[in-house]
Amino acid sequence: MSSRPFDIVVIGGSAGSLSVIITVVNSMPKNFCVPVVLVVHRMRNVRSEMNNILSVNKPIIEPEDKEQIKECCMYLAPQNYHLLVEEDYSFSLDYSEAVNFSRPSIDVTFSNVADVYGEKALGILLSGANKDGARGLCDIIDAGGKGIVQNPDTAEYSAMPSAGIEYNKRVMIMKPEEIAAYINSIII
Repeated sequence: MSSRPFDIVVIGGSAGSLSVIITVVNSMPKNFCVPVVLVVHRMRNVRSEMNNILSVNKPIIEPEDKEQIKECCMYLAPQNYHLLVEEDYSFSLDYSEAVNFSRPSIDVTFSNVADVYGEKALGILLSGANKDGARGLCDIIDAGGKGIVQNPDTAEYSAMPSAGIEYNKRVMIMKPEEIAAYINSIII
């Protein structure tokens, strides 16, 4: 583990989160070297160009099973797989049942990242129409990490951020531009 406040940033979103993800990702400087993992609900078995849309400052990688997590890289959970992190800091793709009607599930990734990274994890939960991610964000905070929830008043779909607040009163509540500024202020 490094002396940085966080060794990984995990961002989860669903309906209405793409514009916020673009705001956050585009605000990151090219020399931003903390790995970022995006878990976004997408339609199964439909070609997605999300990694191309988000690849502005640096390429977005859809990781392969057993691929090592690298500094300065941004990852996007592959469609139709839960994305897990192993103790050796590699990815594992899981095809088990959907959680909260979702695969990839934000809860699955957040909870797993909490187990592996503990206090060195920063979880961010954005707009969405269900509660996926709320429990996993609690796990990150319970493990000593930090959690941010998009202010529900700024979310296109407030169910997901509202659940994040309801499940854990220790989350930080921020507008999209505040999330971007916070990340850049602590991890450059």
